[in-house]
Amino acid sequence: MIDLKGGIVVHARAGRREAYAPLRSNLVAGCEPVAVARALLASCGGRRLYVADLDALGGGAIDETTLAALAGLAGELWVDAGAVTSERAAALTRVGAARNVLGTESLHATVAVAQLRAPSLPTPVLSIDLRAGRLVSPRSELAGGTAAAALPLAAELGARELIVIDLARVGTGAAPALAALAELTAALPGAAIYVGGGVRNREDLDALSAAGAAGALVATALHERRLP
Repeated sequence: MIDLKGGIVVHARAGRREAYAPLRSNLVAGCEPVAVARALLASCGGRRLYVADLDALGGGAIDETTLAALAGLAGELWVDAGAVTSERAAALTRVGAARNVLGTESLHATVAVAQLRAPSLPTPVLSIDLRAGRLVSPRSELAGGTAAAALPLAAELGARELIVIDLARVGTGAAPALAALAELTAALPGAAIYVGGGVRNREDLDALSAAGAAGALVATALHERRLP
């Protein structure tokens, strides 16, 4: 998992994006995106890379140059860049992204969801964005709800892959959101659900696997060498 801001990798902590600082890692010197991605993938033997383009999520341009370079390293590149229009989703196609991660924080009521399901665009993945267990959404009927309140959005997107990420847990070592995972697996059996935020060690990964998670988004625990 990589968070991009201003062309470098930053260390996400508790979802306070304005305070994110350049990454300091025990795996790699510096915060250049390709070097960091290479070190992360090598450290865990992974082929799937999740990237959040924070400038794009804030309404800026998608960093196509950096994302294209990262796509060359990963078997699958998953990108959260606020690509809620067909034009922005097409930018992810150009860079070689396999998945367009669409966060509940970005899916306002006027988004034309059907356009994002076009075969020429990356497969949509719903990211259920929480803060301290409560849904982050610009939609008044969803904001503050539990994770399962976002499932109608998954149906709209036709998404069978979901991410649930509690921003308050990111980079804090606060343990992953097992309760939200349990709620989603009960409500949507058969979906592939990935969990982000708070993974501390191998025991947390084992607990997520036992609870039905398809995988986990991990960064801090790798950079701090708390995972084998």
